[in-house]
Amino acid sequence: MAVRTSLGRLWKAAPFVAGATAILLMVTGVWIIYSGEKSYRAEKGNEVEVEARILASTVVAALTFDDRPAAQAYVGALGVNPQIEAVAVYDAGGLTFASYRRAPDLEIPDPAPPLGVAQANDRISITVSVARDASVLGRVYVRAVFEPLSRRYQRYAVIALLVLMAGLVTAVLGAAQSALSRSYAEVSAANEQLEAQIAEREKAEEALRQAQKMEAIGQLTGGVAHDFNNILQIVLGNLGNAERRLQEGGAGDAPAVLRSVKAAIRASDRAAVLTSRLLAFSRRQPLAPRAVDVNRLIAGMSELLHRTLGEPVEVETILAARLWQTLADPNQLESALLNLAVNARDAMPNGGKLTIETANTFLDELYTAGEEDIRPGQFIVIAVSDTGVGMNPETARKAFDPFFTTKDVGQGTGLGLSQVYGFIKQSGGHARIYSELGQGTTIKLYLPRLPGAGAADEEASLERPYPAGGSEVILVVEDEEDVRRFVVEMLRELGYEVVEAGDGPAALAALARRADISLLFTDVGLPGNLNGRQLADQAVELHPGLKVLYTTGYARNAIVHQGRLDPGVELISKPFSYAGLAARIRQMLDSTGAAR
Repeated sequence: MAVRTSLGRLWKAAPFVAGATAILLMVTGVWIIYSGEKSYRAEKGNEVEVEARILASTVVAALTFDDRPAAQAYVGALGVNPQIEAVAVYDAGGLTFASYRRAPDLEIPDPAPPLGVAQANDRISITVSVARDASVLGRVYVRAVFEPLSRRYQRYAVIALLVLMAGLVTAVLGAAQSALSRSYAEVSAANEQLEAQIAEREKAEEALRQAQKMEAIGQLTGGVAHDFNNILQIVLGNLGNAERRLQEGGAGDAPAVLRSVKAAIRASDRAAVLTSRLLAFSRRQPLAPRAVDVNRLIAGMSELLHRTLGEPVEVETILAARLWQTLADPNQLESALLNLAVNARDAMPNGGKLTIETANTFLDELYTAGEEDIRPGQFIVIAVSDTGVGMNPETARKAFDPFFTTKDVGQGTGLGLSQVYGFIKQSGGHARIYSELGQGTTIKLYLPRLPGAGAADEEASLERPYPAGGSEVILVVEDEEDVRRFVVEMLRELGYEVVEAGDGPAALAALARRADISLLFTDVGLPGNLNGRQLADQAVELHPGLKVLYTTGYARNAIVHQGRLDPGVELISKPFSYAGLAARIRQMLDSTGAAR
């Protein structure tokens, strides 16, 4: 009775169990379909992503060297996969570099789509970046299609069919993966070979750059050695002659001794000009820029130009109205223009016409993009033109190189134009040569406009006479004994009382002992931990109002920054003459206020 009751209850419950089982089977089937669909989409996405990343690593070299045929070949190789519908490679600007589409009517995004994965209408697309080291070279886009939905549902109808289809899919994927692995290995080998070629090319380019650098250094040092050996020959030869005649004691040889000394002085002046031009070319000469009215400067050079160029050369100046001012060293600018005028004269052996023209101009980004160390903006331009023999393109390209010259041996050092170029670049400007054989040459100098400047200050004439000497106390600080002896003797001849020191500490000790020192004359480069600028700072603290005059053969950072003298700094560059130093010392002592 009890068993029958139990069976009855079970029988009654059978419909519910069957329904529950049916529901469970239905839910299970739905879950199987959902899980299978989700798994399928994930696997497909991974497959497409793998192929996209393999392609991205493969086309690195093609994008680097702009090799479109190679990129097209890599893209077309993905066509072996029938589910790949479209493939594209984009450059860094997002423009199509290479592409593949299975059918002509299929669209490919242009420009490059954003990075990431997108799914729509039974299609999946993946966009990944192409990078090398830290730089992004472009993007890769791969789009594939899913199998039709009806076909996928047939796989879920029967478990056996599902297993069978899963096996088939696994086999297909395995075969595809195997083929893809073989292709990847071949592409990797080709990529490694290409990277090796790139490394060899970079090594060859570096060797070429080094060879060009050494050639330039060799040309520079050879030119310096040639000119300085000639100068030293003149100096040593004439001083030797003077010494021999003085030792012989012949009073009648005084004119010959004087000629020898003057020849040595002229050679020394040539050496000073040579070193000045070298510093100008290397953009290391100390400049004292100020607001310059270029029209007024050129007008003031008229007599000098006529005297230098001679009668066969006609000089014409065309000066623009309302010309902007510029910030430049007027002495160096005048020297640069005189250099250009002399070069123009040499290019017109039978006479001709020299034209100096000024104008306001604007250099835009299109012009400055292909030039070195120049920014867009407002400039004044000085054009120096001649009607001479002109230059061919190769000569014009080398004209600013140091020691490059087309003149005969002994007619020039080849540093004139390089000095002009170095000065203009150091002043924030630009220089350009326009020339044709038989038509003449125009050299344009661009100097940046000085905004908001009023009329240029009148420069005190360098011809103004200064008293020959005085009675003030001067402290001379110079570590080179021969130079110090020359300066001390010269100042004493001029009547000054001189205190001398060989380094900074000795100078500070002298300043502590003497309160009547009026001027500190110091070399910038001193031995030890106290250079000339640091000495001057401490000296002015000890003696407020003390005037300071610096001297140096080459100053890089102590008193010169960005190629310009620090504000308030007074400098006389080595080598200096007796008259030049005497005038500068007197000028400093007569000036009001302290100079540092």
